[in-house]
Amino acid sequence: MQANPASSANPAPVRRAVKRKTRITIYLDDAILEQFRALSHQTGMGYQTLINAVLRQQVPALPHE
Repeated sequence: MQANPASSANPAPVRRAVKRKTRITIYLDDAILEQFRALSHQTGMGYQTLINAVLRQQVPALPHE
């Protein structure tokens, strides 16, 4: 079976998603991080996602996703 030379020569352009998040470094209390990791284990959601959700709830001007 031969490969289609036209498809390998002109690959489809890669579309990048709109940037919605920024990587940062923060310091959290160990007890807070432990609680979010435990909640993450219980819910199956990532602990960073859970932290972000709590922060969104506390900033009423931001839309909920």
